[in-house]
Amino acid sequence: MEENVTVDPKDAQDNKIMGILAYFGILFLVPYFVAKESKFARFHANQGCILFILMIAVQVLITVFGMISVLSWLSLLLSLLYLVIFVFAIMGIINAAKGEMKELPLIGKYRILK
Repeated sequence: MEENVTVDPKDAQDNKIMGILAYFGILFLVPYFVAKESKFARFHANQGCILFILMIAVQVLITVFGMISVLSWLSLLLSLLYLVIFVFAIMGIINAAKGEMKELPLIGKYRILK
């Protein structure tokens, strides 16, 4: 269930760039440390962090399964997860650019960064 969290319009306007930046891999750390007081930036940094962790986990699994010849077909299947992560990142970028705090499907309900 996708939830739209209430956002302060000024906070969203002032930190849109930080929200967008959160979805570019390790760069989720920039809004996390630079815009510490922004609920908007921290929300998007959290979602970007989750996507980054998923990306690393998928890469590790692809590497492991790729080394085991019997399971190498799984690495191809797991590669499709990169597409899902990419789509989620695009959705997050669009939400941040619109000044919205919408939770991403499947991962939005989880909080890693406080």
